[in-house]
Amino acid sequence: MRCSPRRGSSGSSVVVGPDDRRATALLDGLARVEVLAAGGAARRDSVLAGLRALAGTGARDDDWVLVHDAARPGLAPALLDRLRDRLREAAAGGLLALPVSDTVKRAADDGRSVAATLERERLWLAQTPQMFRLGLLLDALGAHPGVTDEAAAVERAGHAPLLVEGARANFKVTTVEDLELMRALLERR
Repeated sequence: MRCSPRRGSSGSSVVVGPDDRRATALLDGLARVEVLAAGGAARRDSVLAGLRALAGTGARDDDWVLVHDAARPGLAPALLDRLRDRLREAAAGGLLALPVSDTVKRAADDGRSVAATLERERLWLAQTPQMFRLGLLLDALGAHPGVTDEAAAVERAGHAPLLVEGARANFKVTTVEDLELMRALLERR
């Protein structure tokens, strides 16, 4: 979760649930990886716990942090480089995302019929990592508990995160079908 290019050092904190023994066993002993068993009920709670721990290690408010979902194992190193390069001088930071290519429908109250077709020209699908300054992200997440990602908290704090084009292979694994697709993708790599 941490990237501090100005000082040339980087490390990662993996935030897991307090009872997650499996992740701790798998990650324990990896160089520059710290397992922090302080995860919360929602993503925002886990990220906030990780950021507070990072702030307690002497990290500065203007240090960059990257937040990435473990459920997105298809992240290619070139995407990470693209994100860091494009955001190096950004005021608020930003995130990997994909422009929507499918037609998007909003469901009616019944959940089964179409209420509207949305214009997709300016719609993007958020991905991770998302990259922001430590102090800005801590303040934004602390002030906005109902968000589903870091960029939403930064938006609600009055900033405009930049969109950096991601890749389809950086999809989130949430279903059995996703898992099968990711397995095939990673085996080809």
